[in-house]
Amino acid sequence: MSDNAYIRLVRENKTYRQFWIAAFISMFGEWFNTIALFLLILKYTDSELLLGILMAVRMGCFALMQPFFGLLADRVNRKRLMIITNVLQIFLALAFIGVDGPEDMWWMFLCSGIMMALHGLYVTAERAALPNIVSKEDLTTANALDSATWSTALCLGAFVGGLVVSEYGVTVAFIIDSITFLIGTLLLIPLTVPQTFDKASSGSLITSSLKDIWIGQRRIQSDPRLFRIIFAKTSWNIAGGGLAGVFLVLAGNNIDFVGAALGFGIFFFARGVGTGIGPILARRFFKDSEKWPRLIGLLIVVSGIFYLFVGLSLEGPLLLTLALVTLAHTASGGNWVLSTVLTQQWVEDEMRGRVFSTDMLLLSIGHVISTISAGYLIENGYVNLEQGIISFACLMILSGVIFTVWNPRQKNTTHADILVA
Repeated sequence: MSDNAYIRLVRENKTYRQFWIAAFISMFGEWFNTIALFLLILKYTDSELLLGILMAVRMGCFALMQPFFGLLADRVNRKRLMIITNVLQIFLALAFIGVDGPEDMWWMFLCSGIMMALHGLYVTAERAALPNIVSKEDLTTANALDSATWSTALCLGAFVGGLVVSEYGVTVAFIIDSITFLIGTLLLIPLTVPQTFDKASSGSLITSSLKDIWIGQRRIQSDPRLFRIIFAKTSWNIAGGGLAGVFLVLAGNNIDFVGAALGFGIFFFARGVGTGIGPILARRFFKDSEKWPRLIGLLIVVSGIFYLFVGLSLEGPLLLTLALVTLAHTASGGNWVLSTVLTQQWVEDEMRGRVFSTDMLLLSIGHVISTISAGYLIENGYVNLEQGIISFACLMILSGVIFTVWNPRQKNTTHADILVA
Protein backbone atom coordinates (compact mmCIF):
# COMPACT_ATOMS: atom_id res chain seq x y z
CA MET A 1 0.00 0.00 0.00
CA SER A 2 1.42 3.39 -0.99
CA ASP A 3 2.07 6.31 1.34
CA ASN A 4 -0.98 7.98 -0.25
CA ALA A 5 -3.12 5.39 1.54
CA TYR A 6 -3.61 7.77 4.48
CA ILE A 7 -4.86 10.57 2.23
CA ARG A 8 -7.05 8.18 0.23
CA LEU A 9 -8.60 6.68 3.36
CA VAL A 10 -9.49 10.08 4.84
CA ARG A 11 -10.69 11.49 1.51
CA GLU A 12 -12.79 8.53 0.30
CA ASN A 13 -14.23 7.14 3.54
CA LYS A 14 -16.51 9.91 4.85
CA THR A 15 -17.59 7.97 7.93
CA TYR A 16 -14.02 7.28 8.93
CA ARG A 17 -13.04 10.90 8.25
CA GLN A 18 -15.57 12.32 10.73
CA PHE A 19 -14.92 9.47 13.17
CA TRP A 20 -11.20 10.29 13.01
CA ILE A 21 -11.64 14.05 13.46
CA ALA A 22 -14.04 13.53 16.38
CA ALA A 23 -11.52 11.23 18.08
CA PHE A 24 -8.74 13.76 17.58
CA ILE A 25 -10.73 16.61 19.10
CA SER A 26 -11.81 14.54 22.10
CA MET A 27 -8.26 13.32 22.76
CA PHE A 28 -6.96 16.87 22.32
CA GLY A 29 -9.27 17.87 25.15
CA GLU A 30 -7.96 15.11 27.42
CA TRP A 31 -4.36 16.31 27.11
CA PHE A 32 -5.24 20.01 27.08
CA ASN A 33 -6.53 19.92 30.65
CA THR A 34 -3.71 17.67 31.94
CA ILE A 35 -1.13 20.48 31.85
CA ALA A 36 -3.46 22.77 33.81
CA LEU A 37 -3.98 20.05 36.44
CA PHE A 38 -0.21 19.55 36.81
CA LEU A 39 0.23 23.27 37.35
CA LEU A 40 -2.53 23.42 39.98
CA ILE A 41 -0.90 20.59 41.95
CA LEU A 42 2.53 22.22 41.96
CA LYS A 43 1.03 25.66 42.66
CA TYR A 44 -0.99 24.60 45.70
CA THR A 45 1.00 21.64 47.10
CA ASP A 46 4.48 21.50 45.43
CA SER A 47 4.28 17.69 45.79
CA GLU A 48 5.94 15.29 43.36
CA LEU A 49 4.05 12.43 44.97
CA LEU A 50 0.71 14.08 44.19
CA LEU A 51 1.74 14.30 40.53
CA GLY A 52 2.20 10.53 40.56
CA ILE A 53 -1.04 10.03 42.47
CA LEU A 54 -2.96 12.17 39.96
CA MET A 55 -1.72 10.01 37.09
CA ALA A 56 -2.42 6.89 39.14
CA VAL A 57 -5.97 8.04 39.94
CA ARG A 58 -6.59 8.85 36.27
CA MET A 59 -5.29 5.51 35.03
CA GLY A 60 -6.88 3.63 37.93
CA CYS A 61 -10.29 5.07 37.05
CA PHE A 62 -9.53 4.35 33.39
CA ALA A 63 -8.91 0.72 34.40
CA LEU A 64 -11.46 0.09 37.15
CA MET A 65 -14.54 -0.30 34.95
CA GLN A 66 -12.82 -1.66 31.83
CA PRO A 67 -14.33 -5.18 31.99
CA PHE A 68 -17.81 -3.65 32.18
CA PHE A 69 -16.96 -1.02 29.56
CA GLY A 70 -15.83 -3.76 27.20
CA LEU A 71 -19.14 -5.51 27.70
CA LEU A 72 -21.01 -2.25 27.08
CA ALA A 73 -19.05 -1.78 23.84
CA ASP A 74 -20.23 -5.22 22.71
CA ARG A 75 -23.84 -4.90 23.93
CA VAL A 76 -24.71 -1.20 23.40
CA ASN A 77 -24.45 1.00 20.32
CA ARG A 78 -20.82 2.13 20.30
CA LYS A 79 -21.49 5.51 18.71
CA ARG A 80 -24.05 6.29 21.40
CA LEU A 81 -21.54 5.43 24.12
CA MET A 82 -18.95 7.77 22.59
CA ILE A 83 -21.45 10.63 22.42
CA ILE A 84 -22.54 10.16 26.05
CA THR A 85 -18.95 10.22 27.32
CA ASN A 86 -18.21 13.45 25.43
CA VAL A 87 -21.33 15.21 26.75
CA LEU A 88 -20.53 14.32 30.36
CA GLN A 89 -16.95 15.53 29.97
CA ILE A 90 -18.15 18.96 28.82
CA PHE A 91 -19.48 19.61 32.32
CA LEU A 92 -16.62 17.91 34.17
CA ALA A 93 -14.05 20.09 32.38
CA LEU A 94 -15.90 23.21 33.55
CA ALA A 95 -15.96 21.92 37.14
CA PHE A 96 -12.16 22.38 37.42
CA ILE A 97 -12.64 26.16 37.32
CA GLY A 98 -13.68 25.94 40.98
CA VAL A 99 -10.28 24.64 42.19
CA ASP A 100 -8.85 27.38 44.40
CA GLY A 101 -6.53 25.84 47.00
CA PRO A 102 -5.04 22.65 48.46
CA GLU A 103 -8.37 21.82 50.14
CA ASP A 104 -9.88 21.35 46.65
CA MET A 105 -7.38 18.70 45.56
CA TRP A 106 -9.60 15.77 46.54
CA TRP A 107 -12.50 16.70 44.32
CA MET A 108 -10.18 17.83 41.52
CA PHE A 109 -8.70 14.33 41.59
CA LEU A 110 -12.23 12.84 41.68
CA CYS A 111 -13.42 14.82 38.64
CA SER A 112 -10.22 14.01 36.76
CA GLY A 113 -10.66 10.33 37.56
CA ILE A 114 -14.25 10.33 36.33
CA MET A 115 -13.16 12.02 33.11
CA MET A 116 -10.55 9.33 32.53
CA ALA A 117 -13.09 6.58 33.22
CA LEU A 118 -15.33 8.12 30.57
CA HIS A 119 -12.34 8.43 28.23
CA GLY A 120 -11.69 4.73 28.83
CA LEU A 121 -15.21 3.91 27.68
CA TYR A 122 -14.75 6.16 24.63
CA VAL A 123 -11.44 4.51 23.67
CA THR A 124 -12.78 0.97 24.12
CA ALA A 125 -15.84 1.70 21.98
CA GLU A 126 -13.75 3.53 19.36
CA ARG A 127 -11.13 0.78 19.01
CA ALA A 128 -13.80 -1.91 18.79
CA ALA A 129 -15.76 0.05 16.16
CA LEU A 130 -12.83 0.92 13.90
CA PRO A 131 -12.67 -2.39 11.94
CA ASN A 132 -16.37 -1.94 11.07
CA ILE A 133 -15.93 1.38 9.27
CA VAL A 134 -12.79 0.58 7.25
CA SER A 135 -11.96 -2.32 4.95
CA LYS A 136 -9.64 -5.13 6.03
CA GLU A 137 -7.00 -3.80 3.64
CA ASP A 138 -7.16 -0.35 5.30
CA LEU A 139 -7.12 -1.59 8.90
CA THR A 140 -3.37 -1.20 9.47
CA THR A 141 -3.43 2.22 7.82
CA ALA A 142 -6.40 3.30 9.95
CA ASN A 143 -4.71 2.10 13.14
CA ALA A 144 -1.46 3.83 12.26
CA LEU A 145 -3.41 7.02 11.61
CA ASP A 146 -5.41 6.49 14.81
CA SER A 147 -2.22 6.18 16.86
CA ALA A 148 -0.70 9.17 15.08
CA THR A 149 -3.88 11.08 15.87
CA TRP A 150 -3.57 10.24 19.57
CA SER A 151 0.02 11.43 19.43
CA THR A 152 -0.81 14.63 17.57
CA ALA A 153 -3.54 15.32 20.13
CA LEU A 154 -0.94 14.77 22.86
CA CYS A 155 1.55 17.09 21.11
CA LEU A 156 -0.85 19.90 20.40
CA GLY A 157 -3.04 19.44 23.47
CA ALA A 158 -0.11 19.51 25.89
CA PHE A 159 1.83 22.22 24.09
CA VAL A 160 -1.12 24.52 23.36
CA GLY A 161 -2.44 23.82 26.84
CA GLY A 162 0.88 24.92 28.27
CA LEU A 163 0.83 28.12 26.20
CA VAL A 164 -2.77 28.95 27.12
CA VAL A 165 -2.17 28.34 30.82
CA SER A 166 1.00 30.44 30.73
CA GLU A 167 -0.67 33.36 28.95
CA TYR A 168 -4.30 33.27 30.08
CA GLY A 169 -4.51 31.03 33.14
CA VAL A 170 -6.23 27.76 33.95
CA THR A 171 -9.82 29.09 33.76
CA VAL A 172 -9.55 29.86 30.04
CA ALA A 173 -7.89 26.46 29.51
CA PHE A 174 -10.78 24.58 31.12
CA ILE A 175 -13.39 26.54 29.10
CA ILE A 176 -11.57 25.70 25.85
CA ASP A 177 -11.33 22.08 27.03
CA SER A 178 -15.11 21.82 27.45
CA ILE A 179 -15.63 23.23 23.94
CA THR A 180 -13.47 20.48 22.41
CA PHE A 181 -15.79 17.80 23.80
CA LEU A 182 -18.82 19.66 22.42
CA ILE A 183 -17.31 19.79 18.93
CA GLY A 184 -16.40 16.09 19.09
CA THR A 185 -20.00 15.27 19.99
CA LEU A 186 -21.45 17.25 17.09
CA LEU A 187 -19.18 15.42 14.65
CA LEU A 188 -20.28 11.99 15.89
CA ILE A 189 -24.04 12.54 15.85
CA PRO A 190 -24.66 12.14 12.07
CA LEU A 191 -22.45 9.04 11.65
CA THR A 192 -23.64 5.50 11.00
CA VAL A 193 -21.33 2.95 12.67
CA PRO A 194 -22.13 -0.73 11.87
CA GLN A 195 -21.99 -3.22 14.72
CA THR A 196 -22.52 -6.97 15.16
CA PHE A 197 -24.11 -8.17 18.40
CA ASP A 198 -23.50 -11.56 20.02
CA LYS A 199 -26.84 -13.41 20.23
CA ALA A 200 -25.49 -15.48 23.11
CA SER A 201 -25.23 -12.26 25.14
CA SER A 202 -28.85 -11.19 24.80
CA GLY A 203 -31.05 -10.41 27.80
CA SER A 204 -30.67 -8.11 30.76
CA LEU A 205 -27.32 -6.32 30.82
CA ILE A 206 -27.21 -6.39 34.62
CA THR A 207 -28.08 -10.06 35.15
CA SER A 208 -25.91 -11.37 32.31
CA SER A 209 -22.92 -9.09 32.76
CA LEU A 210 -20.72 -11.42 34.83
CA LYS A 211 -21.38 -14.32 32.46
CA ASP A 212 -20.58 -12.22 29.39
CA ILE A 213 -17.42 -10.78 30.94
CA TRP A 214 -16.31 -14.34 31.76
CA ILE A 215 -16.92 -15.37 28.13
CA GLY A 216 -14.60 -12.55 27.06
CA GLN A 217 -11.91 -13.78 29.46
CA ARG A 218 -12.34 -17.34 28.16
CA ARG A 219 -11.77 -16.00 24.64
CA ILE A 220 -8.43 -14.51 25.72
CA GLN A 221 -7.31 -17.57 27.70
CA SER A 222 -8.21 -19.94 24.86
CA ASP A 223 -5.66 -18.32 22.53
CA PRO A 224 -2.08 -18.18 23.89
CA ARG A 225 -0.99 -15.75 21.18
CA LEU A 226 -3.80 -13.36 22.11
CA PHE A 227 -3.13 -13.84 25.84
CA ARG A 228 0.46 -12.76 25.24
CA ILE A 229 -0.31 -9.83 22.96
CA ILE A 230 -2.66 -8.11 25.42
CA PHE A 231 0.38 -7.72 27.70
CA ALA A 232 2.28 -5.73 25.03
CA LYS A 233 1.19 -2.29 26.20
CA THR A 234 1.44 -3.32 29.87
CA SER A 235 5.04 -4.42 29.37
CA TRP A 236 5.89 -0.87 28.31
CA ASN A 237 3.70 0.91 30.88
CA ILE A 238 5.14 -0.88 33.94
CA ALA A 239 8.12 1.46 33.57
CA GLY A 240 6.80 3.94 31.00
CA GLY A 241 4.06 5.22 33.30
CA GLY A 242 6.59 6.61 35.76
CA LEU A 243 8.91 7.82 33.03
CA ALA A 244 6.31 9.70 30.99
CA GLY A 245 3.82 10.54 33.71
CA VAL A 246 6.13 11.71 36.52
CA PHE A 247 9.76 12.10 35.48
CA LEU A 248 9.04 13.99 32.23
CA VAL A 249 6.75 16.35 34.13
CA LEU A 250 9.52 17.09 36.63
CA ALA A 251 12.05 17.51 33.82
CA GLY A 252 9.75 20.09 32.24
CA ASN A 253 9.39 21.87 35.56
CA ASN A 254 13.20 22.15 35.76
CA ILE A 255 13.61 24.08 32.49
CA ASP A 256 14.93 27.45 33.66
CA PHE A 257 14.01 29.75 30.79
CA VAL A 258 10.28 28.87 30.53
CA GLY A 259 7.44 28.61 33.01
CA ALA A 260 6.36 25.28 34.47
CA ALA A 261 3.26 24.96 32.28
CA LEU A 262 5.18 25.50 29.05
CA GLY A 263 7.97 23.23 30.30
CA PHE A 264 5.45 20.41 30.75
CA GLY A 265 4.13 21.09 27.27
CA ILE A 266 7.58 20.97 25.65
CA PHE A 267 8.37 17.49 26.98
CA PHE A 268 4.89 16.17 26.26
CA PHE A 269 5.18 17.62 22.76
CA ALA A 270 8.37 15.60 22.20
CA ARG A 271 6.61 12.52 23.55
CA GLY A 272 3.67 13.08 21.19
CA VAL A 273 5.91 13.55 18.14
CA GLY A 274 7.50 10.17 18.82
CA THR A 275 4.26 8.28 19.34
CA GLY A 276 2.96 9.85 16.14
CA ILE A 277 5.98 8.89 14.03
CA GLY A 278 6.22 5.35 15.43
CA PRO A 279 2.98 3.92 14.01
CA ILE A 280 3.63 5.44 10.59
CA LEU A 281 7.15 3.96 10.43
CA ALA A 282 5.90 0.61 11.73
CA ARG A 283 3.29 0.40 8.98
CA ARG A 284 5.84 1.40 6.33
CA PHE A 285 8.71 -0.92 7.26
CA PHE A 286 7.18 -3.87 9.17
CA LYS A 287 4.89 -5.51 6.64
CA ASP A 288 5.20 -9.16 7.73
CA SER A 289 2.61 -9.58 10.52
CA GLU A 290 4.05 -13.00 11.42
CA LYS A 291 7.10 -11.22 12.85
CA TRP A 292 5.13 -8.61 14.78
CA PRO A 293 4.71 -10.50 18.11
CA ARG A 294 8.47 -10.71 18.68
CA LEU A 295 9.12 -7.29 17.16
CA ILE A 296 6.76 -5.74 19.71
CA GLY A 297 9.04 -6.88 22.53
CA LEU A 298 12.13 -5.55 20.79
CA LEU A 299 10.47 -2.16 20.41
CA ILE A 300 9.98 -2.06 24.20
CA VAL A 301 13.71 -2.75 24.62
CA VAL A 302 14.60 0.01 22.14
CA SER A 303 12.32 2.46 23.95
CA GLY A 304 14.04 1.61 27.24
CA ILE A 305 17.51 2.12 25.72
CA PHE A 306 16.59 5.60 24.50
CA TYR A 307 15.14 6.48 27.91
CA LEU A 308 18.42 5.34 29.44
CA PHE A 309 20.15 7.94 27.28
CA VAL A 310 17.53 10.50 28.34
CA GLY A 311 18.59 10.01 31.95
CA LEU A 312 22.25 10.43 31.03
CA SER A 313 21.57 13.57 28.95
CA LEU A 314 19.70 15.71 31.49
CA GLU A 315 22.73 17.93 32.18
CA GLY A 316 23.40 18.37 28.46
CA PRO A 317 21.65 20.34 25.70
CA LEU A 318 17.85 20.43 26.01
CA LEU A 319 17.38 19.66 22.31
CA LEU A 320 19.35 16.41 22.69
CA THR A 321 17.17 15.29 25.60
CA LEU A 322 13.99 16.14 23.66
CA ALA A 323 15.26 14.20 20.62
CA LEU A 324 15.93 11.14 22.80
CA VAL A 325 12.45 11.38 24.33
CA THR A 326 11.03 11.51 20.81
CA LEU A 327 12.97 8.40 19.76
CA ALA A 328 11.93 6.49 22.89
CA HIS A 329 8.28 7.15 22.11
CA THR A 330 8.73 6.39 18.43
CA ALA A 331 9.49 2.83 19.52
CA SER A 332 6.58 2.77 21.97
CA GLY A 333 4.23 4.04 19.25
CA GLY A 334 5.24 1.11 17.04
CA ASN A 335 4.56 -1.27 19.92
CA TRP A 336 1.10 0.22 20.38
CA VAL A 337 -0.10 0.07 16.78
CA LEU A 338 1.24 -3.42 15.99
CA SER A 339 -0.30 -4.95 19.11
CA THR A 340 -3.61 -3.17 18.44
CA VAL A 341 -3.83 -4.37 14.82
CA LEU A 342 -3.06 -7.97 15.82
CA THR A 343 -5.82 -7.87 18.43
CA GLN A 344 -8.31 -6.48 15.92
CA GLN A 345 -7.37 -9.11 13.35
CA TRP A 346 -7.51 -12.07 15.74
CA VAL A 347 -10.73 -11.24 17.62
CA GLU A 348 -14.34 -11.44 16.36
CA ASP A 349 -16.40 -8.23 16.28
CA GLU A 350 -18.84 -9.41 18.97
CA MET A 351 -15.93 -10.18 21.35
CA ARG A 352 -13.65 -7.28 20.47
CA GLY A 353 -14.87 -4.81 23.08
CA ARG A 354 -14.30 -7.22 25.96
CA VAL A 355 -10.84 -8.16 24.75
CA PHE A 356 -9.79 -4.53 24.30
CA SER A 357 -11.15 -3.67 27.74
CA THR A 358 -8.83 -6.30 29.26
CA ASP A 359 -5.95 -4.84 27.26
CA MET A 360 -6.76 -1.38 28.67
CA LEU A 361 -7.23 -2.77 32.19
CA LEU A 362 -3.80 -4.41 32.26
CA LEU A 363 -1.92 -1.43 30.84
CA SER A 364 -3.69 0.85 33.33
CA ILE A 365 -2.71 -1.34 36.29
CA GLY A 366 0.90 -1.22 35.10
CA HIS A 367 0.67 2.54 34.70
CA VAL A 368 -0.78 3.03 38.20
CA ILE A 369 1.96 0.95 39.84
CA SER A 370 4.62 2.79 37.85
CA THR A 371 3.46 6.36 38.52
CA ILE A 372 2.88 5.91 42.25
CA SER A 373 6.27 4.22 42.61
CA ALA A 374 8.03 7.00 40.71
CA GLY A 375 6.34 9.75 42.70
CA TYR A 376 7.04 8.03 46.02
CA LEU A 377 10.70 7.34 45.26
CA ILE A 378 11.53 10.88 44.19
CA GLU A 379 9.46 12.68 46.87
CA ASN A 380 11.14 10.69 49.64
CA GLY A 381 14.63 11.20 48.27
CA TYR A 382 15.37 7.59 47.33
CA VAL A 383 16.31 8.73 43.81
CA ASN A 384 16.93 12.03 42.09
CA LEU A 385 15.50 12.77 38.65
CA GLU A 386 18.46 11.32 36.74
CA GLN A 387 18.63 8.16 38.86
CA GLY A 388 14.87 7.67 38.57
CA ILE A 389 14.88 7.85 34.78
CA ILE A 390 17.87 5.50 34.48
CA SER A 391 16.44 2.89 36.89
CA PHE A 392 13.00 2.89 35.24
CA ALA A 393 14.65 2.70 31.80
CA CYS A 394 16.50 -0.43 32.91
CA LEU A 395 13.20 -1.89 34.14
CA MET A 396 11.67 -1.20 30.72
CA ILE A 397 14.55 -2.97 28.96
CA LEU A 398 14.12 -6.01 31.22
CA SER A 399 10.36 -6.04 30.62
CA GLY A 400 10.89 -5.92 26.85
CA VAL A 401 13.38 -8.81 26.97
CA ILE A 402 10.92 -10.95 28.94
CA PHE A 403 8.11 -10.20 26.48
CA THR A 404 10.35 -10.98 23.51
CA VAL A 405 11.37 -14.45 24.72
CA TRP A 406 7.81 -15.38 25.75
CA ASN A 407 6.59 -17.47 22.80
CA PRO A 408 3.45 -19.54 23.55
CA ARG A 409 2.05 -22.07 21.10
CA GLN A 410 -1.26 -21.58 19.35
CA LYS A 411 -4.34 -23.69 20.19
CA ASN A 412 -7.10 -24.60 17.77
CA THR A 413 -10.14 -23.25 19.65
CA THR A 414 -13.24 -21.81 17.97
CA HIS A 415 -15.67 -19.14 19.12
CA ALA A 416 -18.32 -21.85 19.55
CA ASP A 417 -16.04 -23.84 21.86
CA ILE A 418 -15.69 -20.81 24.12
CA LEU A 419 -19.45 -20.24 24.34
CA VAL A 420 -20.04 -23.89 25.21
CA ALA A 421 -17.31 -23.79 27.87
